Amino acid sequence: MPDVTVDLVIFTVRGEELRILLVRRGVPPFEGRWALPGGFVRESETLEEAARRELREETGIEGVYLEQLYTFGDPGRDPRGRTVTVAYFALAPEAPLRASTDAAEAAWFPAARPPKLAFDHARILETGLRRLRAKLGYTTVGFELLPPTFTLTDLQKLYETILERPLDKRNFRRKILSLGLLEPRGTARPRAAHRPARLYAFKPRKPVVFEDPIL
Repeated sequence: MPDVTVDLVIFTVRGEELRILLVRRGVPPFEGRWALPGGFVRESETLEEAARRELREETGIEGVYLEQLYTFGDPGRDPRGRTVTVAYFALAPEAPLRASTDAAEAAWFPAARPPKLAFDHARILETGLRRLRAKLGYTTVGFELLPPTFTLTDLQKLYETILERPLDKRNFRRKILSLGLLEPRGTARPRAAHRPARLYAFKPRKPVVFEDPIL
């Protein structure tokens, strides 16, 4: 029987750049190589429990919303033997990192320019990128990185950063406001002579599926 592992594709946005969380392996195989956080599933754990434990032990991050991404089980993907991994992904706020267990270091890297990764983690990362960008078009996953109140400009910049392309301002705002997911929360303090921007808050704090893509 193959061993079962979990791997985590954790994204964040810093400034105008999408970033990926990686750990430097402190043990063989691929000792010293950067990899996605993850590890073996214990007999007493569910897959999600294992994913959360590995994320906590290797990076110090807790409490993020994890979604199952895909199962990778190609023969030879792990030099230790036949291994099937269940990947999870999340879009989460940037947090202080604390490496432990078999991870020598944890750090955020540009998702578009990661270092050479161990195992088949480059393929897993690419799968996570495709899923994240696709979900922006039909769910509210992007709101996980926003503060309690934000402007429509803030929201559009977040989407443009993740998608790595500009969006039409008028069309984006029309579609977002038509969904009924935002509620006005006053106005932001104006800068110089500019008209103050309206602040919004996101109503439901749960994933929402749109009938029509917003992008």
